[in-house]
Amino acid sequence: MDECPNNTAINFQISPLSTSVMGQLNIFVVVLLIYIITVAGNLIIIIVICVKHQLHTPMYFFLSNLSMADVIYISSTLPKLLVILATTDNQISFPGCITQVYFFLTTAVCDILILTSMSYDRYVAICIPLRYYIIMNRRMYVLMTAFSWMMSSLNALMYSCLVMTLSFCSSRTLDHFFCDLHALYAITTSDTRSREIIMIIEDIIFAYIPFTLTITSYFFIISTILKIRSTEGRFKAFSSCTSHLTTVILFYGPILFLYIKPKSIDSKQQDQILSLIYVAVVPMLNPFVYTLRNKEFLMALRRIKSNI
Repeated sequence: MDECPNNTAINFQISPLSTSVMGQLNIFVVVLLIYIITVAGNLIIIIVICVKHQLHTPMYFFLSNLSMADVIYISSTLPKLLVILATTDNQISFPGCITQVYFFLTTAVCDILILTSMSYDRYVAICIPLRYYIIMNRRMYVLMTAFSWMMSSLNALMYSCLVMTLSFCSSRTLDHFFCDLHALYAITTSDTRSREIIMIIEDIIFAYIPFTLTITSYFFIISTILKIRSTEGRFKAFSSCTSHLTTVILFYGPILFLYIKPKSIDSKQQDQILSLIYVAVVPMLNPFVYTLRNKEFLMALRRIKSNI
């Protein structure tokens, strides 16, 4: 075995989806379109919410932060994948890999915490509407958002520091299209048992508990909606949750399928495709989910257009 070099001198080999040259070109075009649409769509949401005073509400504040997280989230992985597909140079430096880990984990966890905050906002709006503006005051929703960013950043910083202490003395080929933690742990020569235990604990804190809180919120929301006597009232109450509920399903759906699906010979290839859907497609759909049927947002966008 070669002498193990200093981590800063290491270049990892990223393994993009295995396909033909034409297949790689097609993937490049699709990924590029997804990236442009995602960044443009989410930036439009952020600008419209910032400019229009009538959208300065808790739900839209959470949405603007979700859009910001999605832009950083997708930008941490897709530009490098596009370079690899365009140049066939699949190398990434160790510092570049750590940067990917940090920003990907920060925004992934931030997405989860903000979606959980949004579910609480919908719970208060529907289940205890008379106290909505007392509970969801400006101080409360700003603190909830700041907490989401702070905790996700600290969590990502911890993982980044843990990865920096790993040794990569044999294989440096990552079986993924970006620097995924599981892919890094799979090729390290260091003992990762303690780190994997930390990962399980972190999954419980930053994934299972928020998911459970979101499901619980919707249990009470649906129970309250069913008690509304008029059909119009039930529809109006439920329509205020559909965008958030759709985003939750889109966000958690690929993750749940990834974990519960049976392993097979083509499992790694399937996992990469599912991860690409999770990393690229879901952030692209969020702007459409929140704007296409949102009359208040569309009206604000039209007013901005008419003033240009």
